[in-house]
Amino acid sequence: MSLHSPNMRALVTGGTGRIGKAISERLRAEGWSVLAPGRAEGDLAVAEPARALVGRAVDELGGLDLLVNAAADGFEPRAVDEVTEADWDAAFGATAKGSFFVTQAAAPHLRESSGVVVMIEDVAAYQPWPSFAAHCAAKAAQAMLTRVLARALAPEVRVCGVAPGPVAVEPGQEERRAAETLLGRIGSPEDVAEAVLYLARADFVTGTSLVVDGGRLLQSGVTPRP
Repeated sequence: MSLHSPNMRALVTGGTGRIGKAISERLRAEGWSVLAPGRAEGDLAVAEPARALVGRAVDELGGLDLLVNAAADGFEPRAVDEVTEADWDAAFGATAKGSFFVTQAAAPHLRESSGVVVMIEDVAAYQPWPSFAAHCAAKAAQAMLTRVLARALAPEVRVCGVAPGPVAVEPGQEERRAAETLLGRIGSPEDVAEAVLYLARADFVTGTSLVVDGGRLLQSGVTPRP
């Protein structure tokens, strides 16, 4: 079945966050059936709840065509010598561990539908930010999973990533964050949602990541300030 068709079924983890919510709303606007649970509906840093979430999605939606791994945690500024084990575990929990075990559980269902996995990465996966060491490392791990899982699940399942830049900016930070980009403006969660929708339909794209950052990644000398 083509993912251009109506009545497609999607699980969006982290669905109550700004980016996850925008992705869910955009998919629904295109006629998709979507389950978009938030953190309160299961701790994805633990393998069994991650697997259980997939089972719930399959039961409620009747199958699965798209998995979007948008859940994340641990985006807290810390000097390298102040990072604790709890900080490290928070950063890696839902982002890397959760993405892996949710995808592992979803794989048989996605194989049946010739489905797609989209990892919501971050430009932090590709740039060293000393104040966000754990976050950068976790997002780099997730970005590698995009490539590893694309090989492991091919040819039935495509796996892609979207790496946002400044698209969910805190109020009052817009001007400063806009200056970090080549385009001189910030983006929005809806920009990420459009990228996810494109990848869901891009039948000859797998194992790569689409950067949605207004040129932020090319500003190699710019490091976000806490």
